Amino acid sequence: MAAAQGFAYEERSDGSVVILHRGRVATVLRGSRAAQFVREAADGDPQLAMARWTGNYRRGNERTARRHPRNEHRQ
Repeated sequence: MAAAQGFAYEERSDGSVVILHRGRVATVLRGSRAAQFVREAADGDPQLAMARWTGNYRRGNERTARRHPRNEHRQ
């Protein structure tokens, strides 16, 4: 899988985490979810972690789904 690009995150003093995508707020995590994200970002690839937490990543099945008979355009 290609590395996700364009993500950044900020930890705030109140414990929340703001995840930015290309300079815009993608999501705000608070409480235990914020702590879990920070651990995951520190342990692995932070770009991939941010992509997963925001739902902005490809699952690899787009081409297969496009060729499925129910999704084909009939002429």
